[in-house]
Amino acid sequence: MTIHPDVQAALDAARELRHKIADMRERIDSIRARRPSPSGAVIPEVDAMGRLTDLYLAPGTADRLTGAELAAEIMAAIRESTGDAARQYQAIMDVPPSMGDDEESVSAASAPNQA
Repeated sequence: MTIHPDVQAALDAARELRHKIADMRERIDSIRARRPSPSGAVIPEVDAMGRLTDLYLAPGTADRLTGAELAAEIMAAIRESTGDAARQYQAIMDVPPSMGDDEESVSAASAPNQA
């Protein structure tokens, strides 16, 4: 049985799109952002969706800060990390389809603009 060329082209395009989507999901799943608190004593790790995946407190931080100060440090660092993760996510989502075919193009598209 022979498949019509238009049908085969549509099947090939669907297969290619499925692979590109899987690649994009893999890159999104690998996003991790770690931005320190203002004092540098707290470093959270968040994923692409801003979910906390890890939290580092420098030795003595909990003893040195009050509960409110520690909470403020943690929240500030999480906000910064979440913003960074969002920028990474946006860089992946903003890559034009024609540029998503090779690693070099992806790196160039996700690099920060230099003015």
